[in-house]
Formats: sequence, structure tokens, C-alpha cells
Amino acid sequence: MHRGEGIYRTRKCNSYILFALMRVLAIIPAAGLGTRMGAKAKKSLVSKQFAELRGIPVLIHTLSRFAACGEISSIHVALRKNEIAPFRLRLEQESPEIMKKVPVLLEGGEHRQQSVANALLSISAAADDIILVHDAVRPLVTEEMIRQVIEAARKYGAAIAAVPAIDTVKQVERTAEGALIKATIPREKIVMAQTPQGFRYAVLKKAFDDAQADGLLGTDEASLVERSGHPVAVVMGSPRNIKITTPADLELAEFYLEHREPC
Repeated sequence: MHRGEGIYRTRKCNSYILFALMRVLAIIPAAGLGTRMGAKAKKSLVSKQFAELRGIPVLIHTLSRFAACGEISSIHVALRKNEIAPFRLRLEQESPEIMKKVPVLLEGGEHRQQSVANALLSISAAADDIILVHDAVRPLVTEEMIRQVIEAARKYGAAIAAVPAIDTVKQVERTAEGALIKATIPREKIVMAQTPQGFRYAVLKKAFDDAQADGLLGTDEASLVERSGHPVAVVMGSPRNIKITTPADLELAEFYLEHREPC
């Protein structure tokens, strides 16, 4: 073996060891109160993440997907303060597979961004550790999708799952009488963002620190990272990876569970 080849193999081996040592931590912001799940849910203050899907809360379905992924070392769930104790009890009684990951249940904030920020404060992570953020109400995410986002985040520092836009996208200008179309945006330049979204810890922490300093509230984690100047890669999501926000979404999720794709 030539000396140069030995150096190359050593570097390649060291890179593999580095990747193996990088931890993956998942954050599930679940402190929101759904307002589109219908009058009954709103009246009883049942959060959409606790709406039942086949007799099991949507949030537990979601956590089960992450608990099944061997690459994830810990799961941090941001909840409303009064929900932490009863949810922990339910996990202990009904979800031993999730409890094996020793999930951290913490108090979330008024907004998603604050919930994720609170979770980041509870985490002790190295700069290159991967932080995944996933919507509590996307229970149909697959393990393959989770792994692809992890891999892309390791490679690029930031990555999200997304799907191509199907409908024609119009840019509009709002007026007092409605909206006027200003332009048609080529669909090939548009993707519809999903979760999980994955980032190296240092990349995400900087983006959140910058946003806090400027008083900015972003629409998702990727928007904050984009603003900080770091490129964000896109991996293919799935039309089945729906975000449950209405009763109709629950019905669709029921259908997808009955015709489940391989994880």
C-alpha cells in the first residue's frame, strides 16, 4: 500500500468515526393549541396534538416514529406546563417503546420558536451534533425520511424535507377589496416545506440567537437559518407526511394508516 493511500484511508476512517460520534437529538414542539380542529375541540381546549388517531393521541404516533429510529439518542418534547405530568404518566403506562429513549418533557412557549428555543436551552450538545425539529402533528413521517434528513444535515449543516409544488403558485398584492395577481411563480422553483428539519447544533443555535437579538419570529427553523446566511438542503418528503390541523386531516391520516407505506 502506498503511503498516500494509507493517509487517505485513515482520513476516511476518521471521518466515519466523527460521524458515528455525532449525536442526533430530536425536538418536538407540542405546546400549541389548535384552532382549526372544530368547535368541540376548541371548547374543551383539546390541543390538536392530543386528538386521537385510532384511539392514540397524534403526538404519541409521532413520538413512536422517532423512538423507532436507532440514530436518535434523545427526544425533547415541549408541552404546555399543565400537560407535562399527565402526558408523562400516559407515556409510562402506554408507551414503553418511547420511554426507552428517556424523553425529556419540558415547558414550551407561546410560539413554536420559543418552544424550540426552550428545548435548545435544555440540551447539552457539541457543535456538530444534529438537531432535528419535527411538527408534533406530522405522525406519518417515515424512518427513511428521518434518516435522509439526518444524512443531509450532516453533509450540508442544514436540511429539510419538502415536496414539489403541484398547484400553480401565484404572487398576489393585497388590497382593501381583495387580492390582485402580480406574477406566476414557476413551480419548478417552489417546494412545500415539511418536517423533520435538521441542523448542526452550532448552525441552529446561531440562527436562533440572531433572531432573538433582532426580535424576529420566523415561520420555521429553516427560515431562521436561511436568514443567518447558511444554505439549507432539501430532501424529498412525501405527500403522506401531512400536518394534521383540521378534522379532515385526521380522516386522511386514518386512511393512510390503513394503507401504510413501508417505513
